[in-house]
Amino acid sequence: MTLTPELKSAALGVTTATLTTVLIKKAVRNTFIRGARPLRTGQQRVVGEAFTLRFVPGREDLATPASWASPISSRAAIEAMPEDVIAVTDAMGVGDAGIFGDILTARMVKRGVAALVTDGVVRDVAGVLGTGLPVWCNGVAAPPSIAS
Repeated sequence: MTLTPELKSAALGVTTATLTTVLIKKAVRNTFIRGARPLRTGQQRVVGEAFTLRFVPGREDLATPASWASPISSRAAIEAMPEDVIAVTDAMGVGDAGIFGDILTARMVKRGVAALVTDGVVRDVAGVLGTGLPVWCNGVAAPPSIAS
């Protein structure tokens, strides 16, 4: 199904509780990001197609700054994100290292990404807020994630 402007507009008027109940009735029971909440008070709702990512535990010997240029890095994923998508990122609930900070969220904004939703945390919170990107996350943490 294509997300037409009419469908997108209609979906903005449906509550999250209704959407999740419909998914449960359709046997989609365990595909929700848990713990995410708006980073900014009063943040507006968004509707869009998901661009999904998953952060996995990193091996200390492989998770280096040089690995950030890898074609499977989070940076490469951002460059592959089409305009108007919502980056939906499974961080496996890890809350002690930020998966994205001000630089990468600013790049998402530059590429036209509509929002970020994650069960993980972000870093550089003032900078992330300054980008204007709507973010739903599980909090903030200063250390970077080197597993990307």
